[in-house]
Amino acid sequence: MKKLFILLFCLFFMISNIHCEEVDLKLHSKSAILVEKTTHKVLYEENSNEKRSPASMTKIMTLLLTMEALENGNIKITDKVNISKKASSMGGTQIFVEEGSKVDVKTLIKGMAIASANDAAVAIAEYIGGTESNFVYMMNKRAKELGCKNTSFKNPHGLDEDDHYTTAYDLSLMAIELLNHPSILKYTSTYEDYIDVSGNNHWLVNTNKLVRFYSGIDGLKTGYTSKAGYCLTATMEKNNLRLISIVMGESNKDNRSEDTISLMEYGFANYGIKNIYKKDEYNKVIYVDNASNRSVNYGLKEDVNIVVNKNDKDVKYNVEERLYVIRAPLKKGSTVGFLKIKFNDKEYKYDLIVKEDVEKANYFRVFVNMFKDIVSGVRLKNKD
Repeated sequence: MKKLFILLFCLFFMISNIHCEEVDLKLHSKSAILVEKTTHKVLYEENSNEKRSPASMTKIMTLLLTMEALENGNIKITDKVNISKKASSMGGTQIFVEEGSKVDVKTLIKGMAIASANDAAVAIAEYIGGTESNFVYMMNKRAKELGCKNTSFKNPHGLDEDDHYTTAYDLSLMAIELLNHPSILKYTSTYEDYIDVSGNNHWLVNTNKLVRFYSGIDGLKTGYTSKAGYCLTATMEKNNLRLISIVMGESNKDNRSEDTISLMEYGFANYGIKNIYKKDEYNKVIYVDNASNRSVNYGLKEDVNIVVNKNDKDVKYNVEERLYVIRAPLKKGSTVGFLKIKFNDKEYKYDLIVKEDVEKANYFRVFVNMFKDIVSGVRLKNKD
């Protein structure tokens, strides 16, 4: 019996050590990271803050600024872009736009997202920024806004240039923001397509072969130069969990694909989504002093989920609700506070919004509300 107890104790000790031990996926890459999109939780990383040449993964930022310009109404998907001499003379991967021709924004997005076209990147940069250099300024400014601390862009396409670098971690922040524009996946998940460029029918084939050969991967951007090596930012969603993997400095395409698959399979095998609140079921009332109807319904803007390790049976988290001091009028969907979830020493915030328009009370209504308050106060006092 004593021997059995010792054996069981040793077995438990070994399992505990294995569970706590850091995972080593034995990747070929020089730098790598695996993150979950919604919470930004890092599930795996190797040298993720090491500055490296990103090659055409630079176009993640170029595409982000393009999608934001579309959303803001600064450009339209049907706009015709004048092709400059600089754009038409770009080397590397291209869709062969001709100087003096006009190419619509949608075609340029396809060129970047599917075929990683450098000429398309320069053309859209000049169109949005006015000049390529101003667009590069916009890229660096946006990177800082996203919290990228180790990024310096010198061009919108990713061909090697001095002081043009980023990190796997910084790229994950850019990729997460790009995926907040889900329509981009319509392009990045396309394996092949045809576009019309200057009257010529041009065949596009996705540089990310995993889009076709690994079920579920629907983006995001490849990269290669002699300095950067083979790189890939990939994304995939399964069981409401969207993961983003980044590998940099691979020696060949096969290793790039192999490492990406290893990261994805590790992530989906070991992590899952735990729902804390569903937005449709979180219904509360806030008191708005100067509103016509002072009892206002509010709730969550989105579902509250956390990413948990499937091996952790006892998941503990803290929830705290904070409301702002607000005044009418308010539009439906206006933010009135936030829900803070503390889990594994990290905090996540989810916006609380009003579920209806809140009108400001007129003078008569203010008088009526004051009268009601006085009456209610008297009643409470008498009751006590």
